[in-house]
Amino acid sequence: MNSLFLKLGINSASVSKSLINNVHTSSALAAWTKPTLPKSFISHNNKIYPPQGLDEEPRPAFVCHQKTNLKYSPDKMWYIASMIRGMTVDEAVKQLSFLNKKGALYVKEAVLEAQDLAVKRHNVEFKSNLWIAESFSGSGPVIKGIRRHARGRMGEVRYKYCHYFVRLEEGKPPADFYKHNPQTPPEQLETWLEGMRKRKITNSY
Repeated sequence: MNSLFLKLGINSASVSKSLINNVHTSSALAAWTKPTLPKSFISHNNKIYPPQGLDEEPRPAFVCHQKTNLKYSPDKMWYIASMIRGMTVDEAVKQLSFLNKKGALYVKEAVLEAQDLAVKRHNVEFKSNLWIAESFSGSGPVIKGIRRHARGRMGEVRYKYCHYFVRLEEGKPPADFYKHNPQTPPEQLETWLEGMRKRKITNSY
């Protein structure tokens, strides 16, 4: 920095410290750089719904939250995100506390931040009356590097980043999150028999 001021003919001793701190020489602050963070998911928090009538089913409150540019593989994060879908917030935090994975810490922080956001900004009365309606990961920036191989050759190494998204909804979670139409054992037997009766032998009338 002193050599820069000498070329400009300015005495570095007379330049204030605040002026030196305000001189930016980083290429990351260039005017043509654009932010690549996802914005569409958290924009649902700004949506305003019309008032509901007395005969309508109450619309549960929800809050969307995200954590971006996490140094973790999106494929590994997907397993952790899938595990807590359909759980209550308290149960998800308890399960993540005992999961020995690096990504579990990121997910736990995101769930607790979303819970705090729901109470403070979205008028949720009880913070325990929330369940995880959506939980998924997305691919972030990938930084490519060089790895040395034998005989003077070079290989490519990719440092992957990911984004994590979660949506909390007010109320009780469904009894079975992944089964939309669960059947009893007699109903399963009847469905199987119906499929067997509808079989057709090839090249027959």
